[in-house]
Amino acid sequence: MEYRLLGASGCAVSAMALGSLTFGNETDETGSFAQLDRFLDTGGTLIDTADVYADGRSESIIGRWLARRGDARNQAVIATKGRFPVDETPNGHGLSRRHLSAALDASLRRLGVDTIDLYQLHGWDPLTPVEETLRFLDDAVRAGKILYVGLSNFLAYQIQKYVDIAGAGGLASRPVTVQPQYNLLARAIEWEIMPACQAEGLGLLPWSPLASGWLTGKYRRGEAPGAHTRLAEQADQGMRIWNERGHLERNWQVLDAVRKVADDRGVPMGQVAIAWVLGRPAVSSVILGARTLEQLEDNLAAADLRLSDEETRLLDEASDPGAPDYPYGARGQTHRDRRVSGGRF
Repeated sequence: MEYRLLGASGCAVSAMALGSLTFGNETDETGSFAQLDRFLDTGGTLIDTADVYADGRSESIIGRWLARRGDARNQAVIATKGRFPVDETPNGHGLSRRHLSAALDASLRRLGVDTIDLYQLHGWDPLTPVEETLRFLDDAVRAGKILYVGLSNFLAYQIQKYVDIAGAGGLASRPVTVQPQYNLLARAIEWEIMPACQAEGLGLLPWSPLASGWLTGKYRRGEAPGAHTRLAEQADQGMRIWNERGHLERNWQVLDAVRKVADDRGVPMGQVAIAWVLGRPAVSSVILGARTLEQLEDNLAAADLRLSDEETRLLDEASDPGAPDYPYGARGQTHRDRRVSGGRF
């Protein structure tokens, strides 16, 4: 297992993280324990959860596993999140001091730990002042309840706002990571979010590297989705949405490129897709989500796969989302470039 730093912090984590969205839902406690054991035994350290995953059951399962396996807490880097509704009350969600105080304490109880290594804001709150949230997080860091702060599902300007205000105030709650969706079918973070993270030293923790199973090759052009796949469960709606967005044909082109690399290497398509994300700029750790132990083991094998420059270029070109000409494309680039030698472009 390769290890990397959480952004500009000194905390080392495995380049692959274990996501626990399925724990307590598709994966029962026995299956969850098996995944956690296997992940730790392969050298994995970063375990990602959230207070709303399975209504708190995911955190509780991880807490019982930590209590059962004595060596786990020394090795594991525990990450969780707070922001979304945990009840129907007006203060049952958001990034207010009121809600986060209760949410953090509840996560600590369910996980059975005194300190959470990485506490992430699960989304932007347009109603709570950024200063209020950062002051609460600063207090939590100084109280020893959390060690590092991360952001999840934030836009670039929102990330910059948190970084700037924390830095100007000398707060210990300056974010070190950002957790976005990122894969060969979802590359829009490259336009602004990734550059913002690179400029400020924040590490990326991409989720959904397999695009909900699309990049494993389980779906094929002209064929109905197989039984028990997510697309089969909502086939009509899913295919309609992809068609309306004009993404479906590009999806097949990406899948063709992934399949070519996978066939040439003799490895599953999913491993190629994960290896591509692992090689992207600013990535600290890629979050793997699996329903079964077999799926997890297959995904973990991507840790040993290194794509060549030619393979990377093939995947880059096939998955290029085609940035709008302005402000992200060639036309907008002239407004951001400068030649040291001077002269007109």
